Amino acid sequence: MPGRTSPPAITRVALAVLLAATMSCGAPTGKDAGDAGGEGGIVWERCEEEPAVECGTLTVPVDWSEPDGPTVDLALARRRATDPAARIGSLLANPGGPGNSGVNDILRSAGFSADVQRRFDIIGHDPRGVARSGSVTCSASVYNEMPAPVMTSQADYDRWIAFDKKLHADCRERTGPLYDHLDSVSVARDMDAIRAALGEDKLTSYGVSYGTLAQQMYAELFPDRVRAMVLDGNMDHSLNVKAFQVDDAAAVQDSFDEFVAWCERDTGCVLHGRDVRALWRGLVEKADRGELYWPGAAGRQVSAHNLRWLGVVLNEAPAWRQEAAVLHALDGGPVPDDMPGPPGNGPVNGETAELPTAILCQDFDLSLRDYGEYAEVMRAANEAAPDLRYNPMPMGDMPICQGRAVQVGNPQHRLRYTGSAPLLVATSMHDPDTPYEWSARVARRLGPKATLLTYEGWGHGVYGMTRCTMATVDAYLISPAVPARDARCPAEERQD
Repeated sequence: MPGRTSPPAITRVALAVLLAATMSCGAPTGKDAGDAGGEGGIVWERCEEEPAVECGTLTVPVDWSEPDGPTVDLALARRRATDPAARIGSLLANPGGPGNSGVNDILRSAGFSADVQRRFDIIGHDPRGVARSGSVTCSASVYNEMPAPVMTSQADYDRWIAFDKKLHADCRERTGPLYDHLDSVSVARDMDAIRAALGEDKLTSYGVSYGTLAQQMYAELFPDRVRAMVLDGNMDHSLNVKAFQVDDAAAVQDSFDEFVAWCERDTGCVLHGRDVRALWRGLVEKADRGELYWPGAAGRQVSAHNLRWLGVVLNEAPAWRQEAAVLHALDGGPVPDDMPGPPGNGPVNGETAELPTAILCQDFDLSLRDYGEYAEVMRAANEAAPDLRYNPMPMGDMPICQGRAVQVGNPQHRLRYTGSAPLLVATSMHDPDTPYEWSARVARRLGPKATLLTYEGWGHGVYGMTRCTMATVDAYLISPAVPARDARCPAEERQD
C-alpha cells in the first residue's frame, strides 16, 4: 500500500523495526535500449535493486524564486503502464512522513491495483530533503545530544532552545542551501516540474498523510493543471500549535478506544476478559518509574513516551492482534513470534544522522513562548486523551521547531482551490495519525469540486484497505469522475 507514515526523526532510527523495512538506494545500472532515454530533462535507466523499475533524476532550483541559483537533483522511480494501448498517462505518488522515500515505495511495489497499473506509469519521487534528493544531514555527535522529548520545566524548554540553535546550524552547514527550502510549497513546485518533464499537460496524483500537504499546495498554486488528485489521510494546514496537538491526541485516543472495544468483543484478543485500560495505565506508570523493559531485548528500558508509540504504529493498519500480544508480553506474558523490536530513540551510530523533522518546521509554526505555553498545550492534549495523554508523533516533533532556528517558509493558512477539476479527499473515521476532522475540513475548504470519501473503519490511509475504498479511488483516477457527495465505504474488521 503506498505511503504509510513513519515516525519522526526523534524516534525514527530505533523504531525502524516496528515498520516495514525500506529498500536501499535504487541506483541506475545503465540504459535499457528498449525503454530508457531522455524525457524533458529526465534520463530513465534500469534501477540497480529492481530492473523492472526505471530510475532517473530531475534537476530543479533549490530556491524557486532564484531559478539560476543552486540546484538539487530529485530522485525518481517509474513502473511503466502494463498495457501501453490503454495508457492514460503518468500518476505521481506523494509519500508520507515527512521523510518517506517515494523511490523506495516504487522499488518495493507499484502500490496500486492492476487496473491502475495497466493504465498509468506509476511515478515515485523522494521529495527534496529526503533520501536521494539531498537528504537533510546532520552530525550524529550533535544529534545524539538531543534532550528528552517531553519537557517538564522552564529549564527543559531553555535546554531545547539552546540545542535547536546548535542542531539546526550544524544541519544547515552539512546539508547546504537546500536546508532552508524544504517546505511543501517548494515540493509542489517540484511536482509541477516533474509533470512538465513527463510531458503531461495536467497532473494526476495520489498523496497520503504528509504527502497530502504538497498536494494541497499544488492545488492552490496550479489549479488549472490538475487532472485528478487523491488526498488520502490529510494534514490540516490551518491549525495553530495547540489545535494541532489536541486534535492528534484525540485521534490516537480514539484509535486506542477502538482497540479496547475490539478486545472486549473478540475472543481472538489475548487480553479478552481483562481490563485493558488498567493494564495500559499500569505499563505507563511502570515506564514512568523506569522499571519497564522490552521483552527479548536484555536491558532495553522503555520510556512512557516511547511506549505511547505502540498506540500509533500498531493502530495504523490496524494490527490489533499484535498490539494485544505486545501489551500482554510487556505485562509478563509470553513473547509472540511477531514481537517487534523495542521503540525508542537510541543514539545514532556513524558520522551522520538525518533530520526530516526540519521539513515539518518549515510548514508549520509550532513555536511556543515559554514552558508555560508548552504546559498549557500538554494539559489540553492530556484532557483529549485520558489513556494515551498525547500523540507522541507531533508532541515529540514540536521541540525540534523551537527558537526560530528554522524559517517557516510555508506558515499555516486556510486552503483555497479555484480549479475546475474534481478532487477526491479520502479518510477513515478512526485514523490515529491524521484525524477524520482534518480531511473533512480540507474537503470543505477545497470547495464544491472536492468530494469526501469516508471509510467507516480504522487505520491510516484508506487506499487498499477494502475493495470498496480501492474501487472508488481507482474509478476516480481512471475516469476522472468523483463518486456521489459524502460517499462512504463500510468498515471491514481486519487485524493484520
